[in-house]
Amino acid sequence: MVTRPPPRGQEAKRPRGQEAKRPKGRKPKAESQKAERPDGQMARRPEGQEETTMHDHRRLGRELELFDTDPLMGAGLPYWLPDGAVVRHTLEEYVRDAERRAGYRHVYSPVLGKRELYEISGHWDHYRDDMYPPMRLGAEEVVLRPSLCPHHALVYRSRSHSYRELPLRIAELGAMYRAELSGVLGGLTRVRAIHLNDAHIFCTLEQAAEEARGALELIARAYADLGISAARYRLSLPGEGGKYVADPRLWRRATALLRDVLAASGLDHEEAPGEAAFYGPKIDVQVVDGAGREATLSTVQIDFHQPVRFDLHYTGADGARHRPVMVHRSIIGSVERVVAHLVEEHGGALPAWLAPVQLVVLPVAGDQQEQARELVGRARERGLRAECAGPEHGTLGARVRAARLVPYQAVIGAREADGGLAALRLRDGRRPGVLPVDDLLHRVAARVGARGTVLWE
Repeated sequence: MVTRPPPRGQEAKRPRGQEAKRPKGRKPKAESQKAERPDGQMARRPEGQEETTMHDHRRLGRELELFDTDPLMGAGLPYWLPDGAVVRHTLEEYVRDAERRAGYRHVYSPVLGKRELYEISGHWDHYRDDMYPPMRLGAEEVVLRPSLCPHHALVYRSRSHSYRELPLRIAELGAMYRAELSGVLGGLTRVRAIHLNDAHIFCTLEQAAEEARGALELIARAYADLGISAARYRLSLPGEGGKYVADPRLWRRATALLRDVLAASGLDHEEAPGEAAFYGPKIDVQVVDGAGREATLSTVQIDFHQPVRFDLHYTGADGARHRPVMVHRSIIGSVERVVAHLVEEHGGALPAWLAPVQLVVLPVAGDQQEQARELVGRARERGLRAECAGPEHGTLGARVRAARLVPYQAVIGAREADGGLAALRLRDGRRPGVLPVDDLLHRVAARVGARGTVLWE
């Protein structure tokens, strides 16, 4: 994030497009007229929707020092800079915490798998063009995984299960790889290495609808905390051709369940043939960027196919073996795509709990440096990400402008230093006034801990 003050005597330059209002007249490049879906395809701008201006996460991400790329690493393989790593880590911990509270258990699985694994799952037959070629290791062939589903099926299969254990919710924020052509790569939205907030729920048929509804509730809660919204809900169905698993009976059962889930959740939706995963239908949560381009961020899927392919079962109350249902769900989708959307949606001014620097302390003069550093230390003890921007970095006005994306600015002059006070400024221009340092830290920490987008109450 742009939080570091300029050198002494220099005014902070506002990155283009970072004014409070969005820039006028900026049109995206022609190749950006579509947005990627998690299955590697592109989602078009809704028909008839006007193109609007937008913040470009590729430009902002570099200006705010969140991420970058290097040709020696390769196209579609961005690396995260320290401030971007803070955002990513905070998001990951937020999701893990939400999942733990919802009864999920976390696992880790390898990014490689034998080719046979993906032949069993169906990926090799239906998704091979988007996978990296196998690597031969002795007599075996291993593949960079294109998804986490087969690995989680094996995790479930590694132990016997009773109906009393179900639903069993397994989650992982793991890497997967797609062999995207270099011409379609861009920023964080179209990459070759994807870090997906993924989970698979193994449950009885009677539990499947309730688990899918619970996943939609987690998604809605996360969007509220992130300050983003769903543009629409889409029921993605199979289309023509050999792309999909050929079992009409299973497709009908899964589709009926998802229709019931959407109805019970009170969510209007549109149906989209040809947008399903190869193994089953899915509810896609669509978001739209400032240019009107639509993409899938979160998904909920019901899968009868892979439990059959992997011969998954549980012991029922009758003592017999039964087949579980596999509910796939992702709350925030891939870390790469959600960060791109957040940067563009908020113009770099991320919610306070996500901001790389949450509090910047600004001593008016060198005489207040000691008090400013003490305030930074106390803020860090409370878990806040705080920095001091002293007069060596320029005038107070220049430092305020340089820190304009930081949610909270605490100014300490001579009067404040003598009284254990600080004058608080908010990113949105409000000035709550001069507060005792303890009160300021308590209230800022409370707002950050509450997450959401509210800066002050």
